[in-house]
Amino acid sequence: MSDAREAGGGGSRTDIEAVEAANTALYDAVERGDLEAMGQLWLEDEVSVVHPGWPVLTGRGEVMRSYALIMANTEYIQFFLTDVEVSVLGDTALVSCTENILSGGPAEDDGSAGPLIGGLVVATNVFRRDSDGTWKVWSHHGSPVLVEGEDDDGEEQLGG
Repeated sequence: MSDAREAGGGGSRTDIEAVEAANTALYDAVERGDLEAMGQLWLEDEVSVVHPGWPVLTGRGEVMRSYALIMANTEYIQFFLTDVEVSVLGDTALVSCTENILSGGPAEDDGSAGPLIGGLVVATNVFRRDSDGTWKVWSHHGSPVLVEGEDDDGEEQLGG
């Protein structure tokens, strides 16, 4: 469930719903490994992305290459988005959310699913309304969330 809110009175319910749909489409494209769909979701120029642990990538070519690399090297990925907040001001929208990520490597020799790994990333996605009225991704920034855990001795520690 999302917590959509308008910023400065400039965003209509229709705009917020359209931005939410564009945001969902972004994650759906990654889950499906659909680079063509991903390309249709981004603006044509002046885009940027920061994947957790990566430097800032700018320009459409670098951004699309980064997603191609992620998709080519990820056997399975699923996003469960929580804490979704949408703000719309004119032709710009901001979505913040927590990506609860479940991912896995190659399948085992017997065909069963490979080991799955969970992770948390806080993401900010910025959208701009294109000339045809479609909301397109302008920038994505993901930052890993440090979670408390226990080490082998049972003592609490911070880890990622």
